Amino acid sequence: MNAPAKTEDFVATVPAGVFAETVTKVEHYTDRLFRFRMTRPDSFRFRSGEFAMIGLMVGDKPVYRAYSIASPAWDEELEFFSIKVPDGPLTSHLQQIKPGDQVLMRKKPTGTLVLDALTPGKRLYMFSTGTGIAPFASLIRDPETYEKFDEVILTHTCREVAELKYGFDLVEEIRNDEMLSEMVGGKLRHYATVTREDYAFTGRITDLIVNGKMFADLGVPHFDPAIDRAMICGSSAMLKETKALLEQAGLTEGANNKPGEFVIERAFVD
Repeated sequence: MNAPAKTEDFVATVPAGVFAETVTKVEHYTDRLFRFRMTRPDSFRFRSGEFAMIGLMVGDKPVYRAYSIASPAWDEELEFFSIKVPDGPLTSHLQQIKPGDQVLMRKKPTGTLVLDALTPGKRLYMFSTGTGIAPFASLIRDPETYEKFDEVILTHTCREVAELKYGFDLVEEIRNDEMLSEMVGGKLRHYATVTREDYAFTGRITDLIVNGKMFADLGVPHFDPAIDRAMICGSSAMLKETKALLEQAGLTEGANNKPGEFVIERAFVD
């Protein structure tokens, strides 16, 4: 297995039109999940919720995958939250990175999980499973989110309790940050569930929507297309099921060029 290239060798092989950035921090949560931070190019601009193509030189060629940018648009560094796939073309190598290593990033970010793709509303749901929480990690730390919505509900569903820790860390970081905590106030709510262990809240988020338990737990009414907006990021099955539930409630899917009541991110990592 190839180890991530060191700076001297790496810079000489960087493809044209690609940034080569330095890893500043790596945190492993479980044997399946980790987050890392890296330097941000001065010229790199993105909207909170977008993703970038992240890569490494594997052998003598670059391998890229789409990764949602987990840091907000104002952050001086870039943060990413990743799964570890033992034989994944990229993640089998990416999970070995350490501070000081170099990571490739293509220069143009993109994505649909941006505030501009939603019509004005009052309550914003962010539905995520696994590493699908990453774009919302960006958005819940962006002042614009709270300027546009009175209530922000972040849902995060994983198989095991340990896999929820990244989401809890994010909320704790917001509460401990003087500027962010003042900006967010009581607008952010975090609803975490697991599917394979005992926990305060258990079950797939789609089941909890259907049986009404999510609404009861949160003390909010069922979806109302007049005020509710939603963003969805997770497994392909979860995307499909949640989209169907929102459409049944009268919400319509939006896009960058045609804002709607909900948006979906369909970029995946392996």
